[in-house]
Amino acid sequence: MRSPRFKFLLLHPYYWLTWFGLGILFLLIQLPYPLLLRLGVYLGRLSMRFLKRRVFIARRNLELCFPQMDKQLLEQTITSNFESLGMGLLETGMAWFWSNARIQRWFTVSGLHHLQHAQENNRGALLIGIHFMSLELGGRVMGQCQPMMAMYRPHNNKALEFVQTWGRMRSNKAMLARKDLRGMVHALRKGEAVWFAPDQDYGAKGSVFAPLFAVDRAATTNGTFMLVRMANPALVPVVLIRKQNGCGYELLIQPALKEYPVDDNVAAASFMNKVVEKEIMRAPEQYLWLHRRFKTRPLGAESLY
Repeated sequence: MRSPRFKFLLLHPYYWLTWFGLGILFLLIQLPYPLLLRLGVYLGRLSMRFLKRRVFIARRNLELCFPQMDKQLLEQTITSNFESLGMGLLETGMAWFWSNARIQRWFTVSGLHHLQHAQENNRGALLIGIHFMSLELGGRVMGQCQPMMAMYRPHNNKALEFVQTWGRMRSNKAMLARKDLRGMVHALRKGEAVWFAPDQDYGAKGSVFAPLFAVDRAATTNGTFMLVRMANPALVPVVLIRKQNGCGYELLIQPALKEYPVDDNVAAASFMNKVVEKEIMRAPEQYLWLHRRFKTRPLGAESLY
């Protein structure tokens, strides 16, 4: 999907509440960044009072992945995770509405040469993304360094889908639906950089079970394996990390992965989960632990939630 066109249908009263919320978000992100950071922390802590189910999911995910974690550290990580969630909401508005110049003031880039090297001789690059809370801003930042294409799931709310796609397309080439395997393969064969996130539970179909942290059998998408087999791209991990000192963000681009198993999808899933683990541990409190990462279980196994 390329830049969307506005349709008068989006002015229907059904979408008025959505436009109102987007307007509030637009006004908030006009504040200076240090104030946004404080506001995001406050909103995140406040949300814990109302998102009890998500607090439970975050706690359960951390317990499953890090069974030896000290209880006090566990609770601190959960609180920090929700602070990051609050900031992530504001970062979404920053990604969609901030100017290029304002965004560039707040990020540094490490390893862009790795991506450039990976794409020598017009080879496609599959950018391995991780669901950190600053993910939306990460896409905008990456696009400023090198415009790319990205896998995504279209939003059911058409007004939000319009603004989301418009915002993402401000610095990138195209959005590809998550199930558009043909489109991703075509783009990679043409030498494009395509962002793909293999770190979530997309259901049993098209997945295998492989270890992730302390969970022996985590449903892991075969998408990476299929794209590698069909398009032979370089695999380049890319994440945006919020700096601990409140001085903005760092876009980290790693060297292309080597020795990826191309003949065994289970071995490939295990390999990729190790990559995911490494990237998460750069800033575990910023990761999307609110997602039910282990909801899909092997046949006959009990729910972990």
